[in-house]
Amino acid sequence: MTQLAIIGGTGLTQLSNLSSLKHERMDTPFGRPSAEFVLGEFNGKSVVFLARHGNPHTLAPHVINYRANIWGLQQLGVEQIIAVAAVGGITSAMRPAHIAIPDQVIDYTYGRKHTFFADGGLPLTHIDFTWPYTPALRGKLIAVAAKVGVAITSGGTYGCTQGPRLETIAEIRRMARDGCDVVGMTGMPEAALARELGMDYAAIAVIANWAAGKGEGEISMAEIEQNLHVGMANTASLLKAFIEIG
Repeated sequence: MTQLAIIGGTGLTQLSNLSSLKHERMDTPFGRPSAEFVLGEFNGKSVVFLARHGNPHTLAPHVINYRANIWGLQQLGVEQIIAVAAVGGITSAMRPAHIAIPDQVIDYTYGRKHTFFADGGLPLTHIDFTWPYTPALRGKLIAVAAKVGVAITSGGTYGCTQGPRLETIAEIRRMARDGCDVVGMTGMPEAALARELGMDYAAIAVIANWAAGKGEGEISMAEIEQNLHVGMANTASLLKAFIEIG
């Protein structure tokens, strides 16, 4: 039974060095997932990879079928999920190309299918979401990063916005007052759905740019791509070490 899944965001549409690849397309009670699930092995350990935005990258954050993605992973026997996402940096420590392992989330999204406890899904349950990212899994990621020398920030609050547009300066100021350290568009409802199905979930937030008003001038896609090139390379090293050690 497969234990670990990697969900790749912008800048990570495939996981290299996987062997014995099998591609599985799945229909779920909630529709089709973003892409085929890629089942493979790394150093003899089973891993599932899913490109959150599709492969190629075509799905905007607000139209991703998060329920189908998480349900499908559970059907494949996944018990732990590491979710990778590109984000904007709000606080000074969250500089471009840096990596954070957040421990809290604030949800600013709307209109998304955000629970399995509706539409004929699971019986209603009020999940404990005090710590939205599984502490033990987070701790393991942080320990592996220290062991292999990948620089990270161990903590922070992820503010999840609707997208696909980037935020205004005023919105980022509000998020800073709320206590957000980074801003992204895919962290919710993904984390809550994993908790509803009893799956461990942790996130790797790769800072692609300074959020609106935090850097100099407007945000450019060239800047984002350059920072993601560095940040995702370090993320790949961290993921490979996590799989090996874990």
